[in-house]
Amino acid sequence: MVKRRVVIIGGGAAGIDVLELLLRGQEGAEETEITLIKKETEGFFSSCGLPFALEGIYGIKDLVLFEPNFYIDKGVDFRTGTEVTSIDLENSYVRVDTGEEISYDYLVIATGSKPFIPLIEGTNLDGVFTLWGREDGERLKAAMDAKDTSNAVIIGGGIIGLQAAVAFSKNSIKTTVVEMFSYLLPAILDDDMASIVQKRLRKDVTFILGKPVVSAIKGEPRADSVIVGGEEISVDLVLLSAGMRPNVAISKKAGIEVGVSGGIVVDQSLRVKKGNSYLNNVYALGDCIEVTDAVTNRPRLSQLASTALIQARVVSNNLLGISSSYKPCLSPTVAVISGLQVGSVGVISETARRYRIKIKAGTAIKYTKARFFPGRKRIIAKLIFEEDTEKLIGAQLISGETVAERINELTLAIKAGITATDICMRERCFEPSLTMVEDVIVDAALKALKQG
Repeated sequence: MVKRRVVIIGGGAAGIDVLELLLRGQEGAEETEITLIKKETEGFFSSCGLPFALEGIYGIKDLVLFEPNFYIDKGVDFRTGTEVTSIDLENSYVRVDTGEEISYDYLVIATGSKPFIPLIEGTNLDGVFTLWGREDGERLKAAMDAKDTSNAVIIGGGIIGLQAAVAFSKNSIKTTVVEMFSYLLPAILDDDMASIVQKRLRKDVTFILGKPVVSAIKGEPRADSVIVGGEEISVDLVLLSAGMRPNVAISKKAGIEVGVSGGIVVDQSLRVKKGNSYLNNVYALGDCIEVTDAVTNRPRLSQLASTALIQARVVSNNLLGISSSYKPCLSPTVAVISGLQVGSVGVISETARRYRIKIKAGTAIKYTKARFFPGRKRIIAKLIFEEDTEKLIGAQLISGETVAERINELTLAIKAGITATDICMRERCFEPSLTMVEDVIVDAALKALKQG
């Protein structure tokens, strides 16, 4: 029997998910020959856990979930420390940095993303870090633990930047976060919700918001100050946390189309596009691709491990002969920042304004359990509805508990076209140790309805 050859470029969450689903789904391992190629030296590393490792909750080495031999023992040609330098789509092979050419019948591109490096002076100085892979984490942890480290600046007020700020402050490092927007977490929260997070952090972290981007990092050879809006701040380390960009260099070089968001253009089967057609034997997924937003119907990125897993199911199903397609996405997002659970799904108000979607919104504050029950937590919910249809199109939540479960529920609600009235009138469970009899979600929907 002739084996079909599947080559996967990239060993982050997306590439590993495809690999594991293929291993589980194929009837006989002899039918498919799988090669996975990754630049990093470890097997499967969970980058999402790095901020908490910096905080000291566990060690960075604990984030290595599987060593290469775990996959090699399953018959996979698992190549670490190897970089793909080019893709030949016409002749169906990839070339790696050793000069070897590896042929494929099917190619899966899961090249992920890379930290955005601002175009400012000094980003290449010693003491300037990013936080993405294992090496980044180990270098940054060593700098944090150095005796002479007492001041840090973080450029970027997103999830990773704020989680790192918590880790720095817990390690007695005076930390300043610089964010070009006038509020924190601008990708997932409105300013009123973001102010709750800022209030939680303000005792331990200094914020410079709405100022021009950092104009320079100074020092020679090591960073010793950062210039922000004319102000000079002394530093011992700088963390660049201004977002991620799709890693698409080898794909563009091969002639694969890249969209307006910077990600690889794919169809619903997650096949890549070259010229006027989609290629039947080349797929892409994860941080490196462009997706369609389920609310705005516009192209965007969805650089989440949870997104990659669903896309991996689509790719692996198609490789296994099970027709599967990827639908427009909502990118439900949750994070823990200084003990606060923060969640968001669908559009925020700024996105609605950008695409001229008229909205009505409601915000409510209640408890997660009956107000007489010990251990209850405060919960703040903001729901965004399309003005004309009153359909739910966005939700933001902050609490000490139950945020992830609620965001998952609200994701399904948006997908189902649930309206504000539906939320108010539907049955809900009640038990005082678990819920309030009228949930915060209902209160937020009622407030939105009153706007009409």
